[in-house]
Amino acid sequence: MFRLDDTLALVTGASSGIGAGIARALAEAGATVAVNHPPTPDERERADAVVADIEANGGDAVALAADVGDEASVRAMVDDIESAYGTPDALINNAGILTQSPLAEMPVEMWDETMAVDLRGVFLTTRFVLPGMLERGSGTIVNVASQLGIKGGAELVHYSAAKAGVIGMTRALAREVSPTVTVNAIAPGPVETPLLGDISEEWQSDKAAEIPMRRFGRVEDVAPTAVFLASDAGAYYTGQTLSPDGGDAMH
Repeated sequence: MFRLDDTLALVTGASSGIGAGIARALAEAGATVAVNHPPTPDERERADAVVADIEANGGDAVALAADVGDEASVRAMVDDIESAYGTPDALINNAGILTQSPLAEMPVEMWDETMAVDLRGVFLTTRFVLPGMLERGSGTIVNVASQLGIKGGAELVHYSAAKAGVIGMTRALAREVSPTVTVNAIAPGPVETPLLGDISEEWQSDKAAEIPMRRFGRVEDVAPTAVFLASDAGAYYTGQTLSPDGGDAMH
């Protein structure tokens, strides 16, 4: 029921953190995984390491560079995947960035950059993968949002707004394309990944104390949710937001 044999999955932002964990988990379940990464040498090296790890464990994967906030870059990536493998069966929109600033002091560029990756990136990748899914008559989309998109966070207004947009897009698109394609979101709490590198230690300490489980999540707490939603076990879920967050945002 949780197997993903004969499944092609595209995971954006999969060179590190939650995305890398999801890519590994999907491959372990039997999927062939396209590991998207930002188009820089360092990120390519990280993505190649994820691919090598998957292959060392008997899986199949390929690294593909694309700036998810750039239309031409995303279109080219999807064209490359479809030419070589066909339309993905599962799209995991994971790519994201996280910075911190009070809104009254926030550079406009910080807001724009967050929206470009965290929200526009979800739109663009979905925009160019979805037509193939609809033509084939099946597919699943999983958007990685955040509990901050549900409850908000001080000094993280830009990130909270983008992730709330991801949740809203998930619900609206599910109504638009189900039952042909299912669309769901995952809203983790804070997770121990490099994404937290630009967030103050004070914020992290205070936040951990608020979580009923008294710790931040780990990648392995989140990745199985993506496997579930991409598998037959999640076939009757659409428009939902699942929250592996240690009880941070109860709803």
